[in-house]
Amino acid sequence: MFEPHGLSHIVTGDETWFPFFILLPKRLNRMWVDGQADRPVVLRPGFQSQKRMFIVFFNYSGPLVVDILPQDTTMTATYYVQNVLSQVKSAINEQRPKVSTSRTLLFHDNAGPHKARVTTQSLRELGIQVLPHPAYSPDAAPCDFWLFPILKDRLTGRKFDHIQDLAKAVNSELQTMTEEDYQGVFLKWQIRLKRCIESNGEYSEGL
Repeated sequence: MFEPHGLSHIVTGDETWFPFFILLPKRLNRMWVDGQADRPVVLRPGFQSQKRMFIVFFNYSGPLVVDILPQDTTMTATYYVQNVLSQVKSAINEQRPKVSTSRTLLFHDNAGPHKARVTTQSLRELGIQVLPHPAYSPDAAPCDFWLFPILKDRLTGRKFDHIQDLAKAVNSELQTMTEEDYQGVFLKWQIRLKRCIESNGEYSEGL
């Protein structure tokens, strides 16, 4: 496992969809009803509901990159390298100009664009080492078990008419999280990885 000072060299990030109107999560819609009572009406997002993909990277100190995938496009390895990793590199260089990316450890999941040859080659050129993501632990990454759920919970019930308004809200919520919050989640992440090792990589969720 990592020592606390070693955690400062780790960068993690992922992609997620943010709807322009976020409904209450299913767990909050659960309720007991009498057998004779009508089931309560629950709103569900329509197939055509407007949404955009956000890519967020952060480290021990806080957010590094917030990128929004252009409308009507999909995440590709080329976009990931040219638009996302390039921003990550610039953010690290600004934060640690003497070290640059040479000692950076990157933790992202096993999505296709992350494992593509052009991506792995670019990371090698930057001197960034990729930490392995457990294959059967879908919520092992800090974005999945902490950051994205918190952001979506905080934006629940708010409606946005323009992507600029949604982006402003996401960035505003990111800035409300303190450095202690980010440091704390990396320590929790260590515990999850330890449990994954102890289970020999077996499927685990909701640790």
